[in-house]
Amino acid sequence: MITVNLRNLILLWKKIEEDDVFGLGAQLAYFFLLSLFPLLIFLVTLLPYLPLTQDDLLGVVGDFAPGETMLFIESNLNEIMSHHNGTLLSFGIIATVWAASNGLNAVIRALNKAYDVKESRSFFVARGVAILFTFAMIFVFILVLILSVFGKQIGIYLFAKFGLSQEFITVWNTLRWALSAITIFTIFLVLYWIAPNKKFKCVQAVPGALFAVISWSLVSLGFSYYVNNFGNYSVMYGSIGAVIVLMIWFYLSGIIIILGGEINAFSSKRKNENC
Repeated sequence: MITVNLRNLILLWKKIEEDDVFGLGAQLAYFFLLSLFPLLIFLVTLLPYLPLTQDDLLGVVGDFAPGETMLFIESNLNEIMSHHNGTLLSFGIIATVWAASNGLNAVIRALNKAYDVKESRSFFVARGVAILFTFAMIFVFILVLILSVFGKQIGIYLFAKFGLSQEFITVWNTLRWALSAITIFTIFLVLYWIAPNKKFKCVQAVPGALFAVISWSLVSLGFSYYVNNFGNYSVMYGSIGAVIVLMIWFYLSGIIIILGGEINAFSSKRKNENC
């Protein structure tokens, strides 16, 4: 049994090398960086219509983003918003959709490569899928943002109203973050299921989605801890140190997203061979 598992790992690694996963991860990092500020502009311009503040938004980003990058993001976002005008929301929508859909197009190409299939869908269909996922990710981000901000307030209210024990607050916070993780898992699941130009059952996308959610959370928190406590990129790169850290984080995130698809494709192939 150990030999079979080891053999599968070797075969999976060879497939990862053949599909140039690390090179594709670099492409995704580039597109993620291009779409970051349009996305933040769009979200900030929506804040007047939501019971949230800019500090709430940046606080959620800061939970995962390496600490050194938050000053860079916040200062640039404040500079952009200081030139706020009536067209900023429209620009934010257009720029976010275009930049993020380019990134998701890259994800689609990477997943097609993992399944060894060519893109036979028309340009408009493929772009439509990418745009659909862009809006889905924006919705999920807002949902996670609301849960993270108001979940704590709701828990405190119930604690005071019903005289619940302190342990309830701990359980409530765990459930709140668990719900956010489930929401993100659902997005990965649908992405891995619909994005490739290949028909298969939704359940076959579960292994990659689980891997992506768990790995991305652990890697993000671990990398953030390393940067905050050990890595001092400003010494080596000067004023662009924060950009380098951000790009590394995006690069790691891109690799994880593609690896999830590779795991699904490999698992599906091995299952078909054993049938």
